[in-house]
Amino acid sequence: MSEVLILIEKEEIVSLDRWIEFRNIRNELEHDYPDELEEALSDLKYCVDSFEYMEEVVRKVFAFARRYDESITLSQK
Repeated sequence: MSEVLILIEKEEIVSLDRWIEFRNIRNELEHDYPDELEEALSDLKYCVDSFEYMEEVVRKVFAFARRYDESITLSQK
């Protein structure tokens, strides 16, 4: 396990299990082929359903970064 993953779990930015789950989904989507359409759609639905959770992860990352550099901001469009 990388030092970065250990740190993000320690800082409660994202759990290691959830990170691995997202990484696996990302890899599946990257390597899906037309004959695996149902699995790809299921993975996309998972991503959409997880959007609010991922937004919270991004906020936590920026909050963590601001502890080291207050000039870092999260612009919202």
